[in-house]
Amino acid sequence: MEALKRVAHALEKANSRFGAWFNRVTPKGLYPRSLLIIITPMVLLQSVVAFVFMERHYNVVTRRLSAAVSQDIAAVVALYPQLPDGKDHAALRNLAWQALQLNVTVLPPGPLPPAGPKPFFSVLDSALSREIALRLKQPFWVDTVGRSNLIEVRVKMPDAVLRIFAQRGTAYASNSHIFLLWMVGTSLVLLAVAILFLRNQIRPIENLADAAEAFGKGRDVENFRPRGAREVRRAAVAFLEMKRRIERQMEQRTAMLAGVSHDMRTILTRFKLELAFMPEGADTEALKRDVDELQGMLEAYLAFARGDTGEQTALVDMSQMVEELRENAERDGAIATGSFMGPPLVEVKGEQIKRCIANLVNNAVRHAKRVEISGARDARWLIVHVDDDGPGIPEDKRDDVFRPFLRLDDARNQDKGGSGLGLSIARDIARIHGGDVTLAESPLGGLRATVRVPV
Repeated sequence: MEALKRVAHALEKANSRFGAWFNRVTPKGLYPRSLLIIITPMVLLQSVVAFVFMERHYNVVTRRLSAAVSQDIAAVVALYPQLPDGKDHAALRNLAWQALQLNVTVLPPGPLPPAGPKPFFSVLDSALSREIALRLKQPFWVDTVGRSNLIEVRVKMPDAVLRIFAQRGTAYASNSHIFLLWMVGTSLVLLAVAILFLRNQIRPIENLADAAEAFGKGRDVENFRPRGAREVRRAAVAFLEMKRRIERQMEQRTAMLAGVSHDMRTILTRFKLELAFMPEGADTEALKRDVDELQGMLEAYLAFARGDTGEQTALVDMSQMVEELRENAERDGAIATGSFMGPPLVEVKGEQIKRCIANLVNNAVRHAKRVEISGARDARWLIVHVDDDGPGIPEDKRDDVFRPFLRLDDARNQDKGGSGLGLSIARDIARIHGGDVTLAESPLGGLRATVRVPV
């Protein structure tokens, strides 16, 4: 049992390695994988057909044709001593040409030419030599290379040497290249059709993926409609229906919040008017502060619930935005620095991204004295770091602070004010753009908040 377990474990490990290697070398896209699925069986089929053809058809036909030619040559050799002698053996030449299409010449007696180099992998040379050796007892010499369209055979007789020329086409299958050309030609046509067909089938899937990605980043999905195969059309229709439901829900939520905001602001305005007619005093000032705080909290709640305001994407100068946020941080009393590397123009929702980073900066200013804002942009991502030298957040609570209305009681406590929605709003905005906000330890000793958005 232990041996079987070891063998099973070794096989499983080998299978895992092979699977990992296969996934590493095979293409990752649907289009190249589909082409591979079509091309691989076609190449294998054509290889098998070509092998069977060359092994069976070409070799067998060549051997049979070579046997027929060798029989004709053997007949001429057998007739030579039977025919009457003549000066030039005209009767033998005429009979061989008219009946067998062989050109026969009687040469003076002498040695046969030395054996020449055999052509590499020549089916004709080996088949013809073997067939002639089976039918002739006399010494012979074969040349299948010297003249391209003829085969020369010399047979040593007691009193002469017979030189016989035969057409090369009568000794081997000369039309095999036509079959190979047809096979390769049809394969190329099938591959071209498969490539065009697959491209037309894959394009709707790519359009659907682009539309879903654009909608996930909060961008408009223009000129998109269901195309392609039935299953792809169903997926596209489902995406459009989902998109319409989300947009309708957002519109209803925005309308509801607009009504709530109007009613609540009306009451707050009434409070402010009543406080304005009250005599000045410590109680009045405390009530005014409470009203202002309540109004700020209401604005924060509405902003969090509103989420995506329908702002359109546009090219935004991120270096200028970082500089403005740095100046705002300095006005709030912090020692702030800002920098940006890479192409500054990024296509995002400018007001929302600014609000996202501003929430992180305000959070840093509220709990620290020194703030660093550093941004960078490459071909794929826009990354902005907000570092501070404040007390930071414990690692086990960094995910919890993104929950709405949650404020920590220790390091970053609620005594500093705020509604507990700044980080939640920042992450919500980043995820609307297809990115995220993460927290980590800062090189300054406090907290590092990182905004990462695809561009």
